[in-house]
Amino acid sequence: MKGSRIVGSTRTALAAVLVLAPAAACSAGHSSQQQETNRQVDVAPLVHTSATGAGADPAKAFSITTDGAAKLGTVTVTGPDGQPVAGQLAADRQHWQTTDPLRAGAAYTVKVAAEDGKGGHGESDSAFSTAAAQHVVTAELGPDSSGSGVYGVGQPLTVELSEPVADPAARQQVERGLTVTSQPAVTGAWYWVDDRNLHFRPQEYWPANTTVKLAYDLPGVRISDGVYGGEQRTLALRTGDRVEALIDAGTHQLTYQRNGQVVRTIPVTTGKPGFDTRNGTKVVLGQESDVRMSGETIGIPQGSSESYDLDVKWATRVTWSGEYVHAAPWSTWAQGKENVSHGCTGMSTDDAKWFFDNTRVGDVVRVVNSQGHGMEPFGNGYGDWNLGFDDYVKHSALGKPVTTAAAPTAASTTPPPSVNR
Repeated sequence: MKGSRIVGSTRTALAAVLVLAPAAACSAGHSSQQQETNRQVDVAPLVHTSATGAGADPAKAFSITTDGAAKLGTVTVTGPDGQPVAGQLAADRQHWQTTDPLRAGAAYTVKVAAEDGKGGHGESDSAFSTAAAQHVVTAELGPDSSGSGVYGVGQPLTVELSEPVADPAARQQVERGLTVTSQPAVTGAWYWVDDRNLHFRPQEYWPANTTVKLAYDLPGVRISDGVYGGEQRTLALRTGDRVEALIDAGTHQLTYQRNGQVVRTIPVTTGKPGFDTRNGTKVVLGQESDVRMSGETIGIPQGSSESYDLDVKWATRVTWSGEYVHAAPWSTWAQGKENVSHGCTGMSTDDAKWFFDNTRVGDVVRVVNSQGHGMEPFGNGYGDWNLGFDDYVKHSALGKPVTTAAAPTAASTTPPPSVNR
């Protein structure tokens, strides 16, 4: 009986050993496989990029391919602005290509995660740069804010391109690279004056005391075949009070308003028949405390009955062709009664000095009830306000108004609530 118990215990122990042994072997095999799957390998020999070093063609897409059974994981191509370049991974995970255009004369970094097809994985880093553009479009932004940087509420923004841009798609690209922001925000539009010049104006005048920023941001960006954007340019300015001068050629009066309130009414004389002052809305272009005016500059022959050559004080310019609001002490007898000038708006010396001191570049001067033709929208000053806003928008390459509200930053954007799926 004792021997029987001993034999039974031995069999039970042996069975336990036999059961445990396979379990231990299975566990060891799983650990080895896991280590093989997590194995770090050098994937650089398996990953091939379409560009390395300098001189890549910015007009061509950048691509990455793999050898054999290797598969691509995450691909990150970072541009000179620190932002990733969009791209697309093929279904077989053996090809990746940029979908965003590359910039000319720009440096890029590349980081690729890949698997070798044998359970190993790793990362590969590289870099390349694109060739400089042969044709570069730079931009001069206006108005020139090198002085006080304060302008009237009628001042349009201007952009002068270094090269003509005529193709509609290329113009759209230029407009996308132009950003106007203001506080408070307004609705405005771009107008292509010609192939090299654009203006921007709000739907209505700028609000008083508005801060405005204009940016041209197309460095190395493709505009058209072989043509790329030049260096970034920015401009900042602000508007002052809302100043509007209404000149009524019929009543011979100038009414000066500041922020909607009439401040002063001034007797004036405007252009006589044959030299009628232009009707319409103009914007102050500049001011000269002393300027020489000659009839020859507007086509009046010297020595004729209409010729003149005068030293003029307190001249506020509203057209490039020579129309001013200025002192005219020689015609005080006609001011408030009759139009006797050669197209300018004349007033007494004291009134002209007051007007000069209380206006600035960008202020609005509107003429009504003159027998002259209308103010030109472009080419003779800033006549942008003589076009309806709908007509203005039609001359935008993108064909739509834009808001000057600043784009929200990542910090100010509230993320959407998370959803468990």
